[in-house]
Amino acid sequence: MAEPRPVVLATGGTGGHVFPAEALAGELEARGVPFTLVTDTRGKQWQGALARRPIHYIHSASPTGSLQRRLLALMSLGLGLFDAWWALGRIAPAAVVGFGGYASVPTMMAARLRGLPSMLHEQNAVLGRGNRLVQRGAARVATSFARTRHIAADDRRARLVGNPVREPVRALGNTAYRAPGAGRVIDILVFGGSQGAASFSQVIPEAILSLPSALRARLRLVQQCRPEDLERVRGVYARAGIVAELAPFFADLPQRLASAHLVIGRSGASTVAELATIGRPSVLIPYPHAADDHQTANARAFEAAGACVVILHADFTVDALARQLRALFEAPQKLADMAAAAHAAGRPDAAARLADMVEELISAAPAAPVPVASAGAAA
Repeated sequence: MAEPRPVVLATGGTGGHVFPAEALAGELEARGVPFTLVTDTRGKQWQGALARRPIHYIHSASPTGSLQRRLLALMSLGLGLFDAWWALGRIAPAAVVGFGGYASVPTMMAARLRGLPSMLHEQNAVLGRGNRLVQRGAARVATSFARTRHIAADDRRARLVGNPVREPVRALGNTAYRAPGAGRVIDILVFGGSQGAASFSQVIPEAILSLPSALRARLRLVQQCRPEDLERVRGVYARAGIVAELAPFFADLPQRLASAHLVIGRSGASTVAELATIGRPSVLIPYPHAADDHQTANARAFEAAGACVVILHADFTVDALARQLRALFEAPQKLADMAAAAHAAGRPDAAARLADMVEELISAAPAAPVPVASAGAAA
């Protein structure tokens, strides 16, 4: 019996786009459905489980910045469309799934030109710019939030499936949360992107130091810092006698998240999905320069579920954070309620739901064409 036609996963090169693609890839593989990744050269660093199948690299760029940069980016995207057209001709996929990012745009456009069944997955509470460019050509749109800006409420193509998370996160989904009782140690996890956040290194230590001494003595911190901030922040905590572990990156972040009584972080789609999957209370400070302010939309949706406290970047001061921390630590039941609300908002079966949509898309489509050449090695 011939092997089924592969499913093409088209994604940008950042972790927020690639992690959901990798989760879907694992689910498809478990179902005996082959897949292949189409991305730009940034995707080389995010191969992971996706590297088990051919990877096709295409030209891509973000049309932002100066006029010259935008023109060059448009030329690169044009070349990417040519790349993707030929790649899809060689692969002859059963379906194409786009995860956003400008690197996915040429592939999704080529899929529409070739008449291939295609769908989108949106990780944020705002449909990304890349996905907006190709939305009209998609037969289905999988969402991660109940309401997603730029998708009409009556759009029958849209279905809430959630944002797939990495397997190490999903494996911790049933880790119980125990709020810190009176006099008990309080574990705080701070992270803000792969290289940390400059404002976190400035505001958080000062907010911690402004707490009552009896409360400070109970704190134990794990904080992600930029390399240039490490020694200064370490010195602040050391002089105050606060137990703190600092690093630019934590390879075991899912375990750290599961061990935390409170998380302080940004509100990217992956962060929110991981907080929900494991079920941990959080104080979220949306990154103010995120495209279309999607992090604020993510945070507000999570806050509406009772899962977090939101402090906008403009309001992120020492006093504001200290007030929130003191209020939460003095009301452990509030932390427990937030943890339960976060866990209730989680969708640990998001990858399976997304794979179901892919299989439905394939079943509803006409037979795929014969490939013009073997996919063979990666392009």
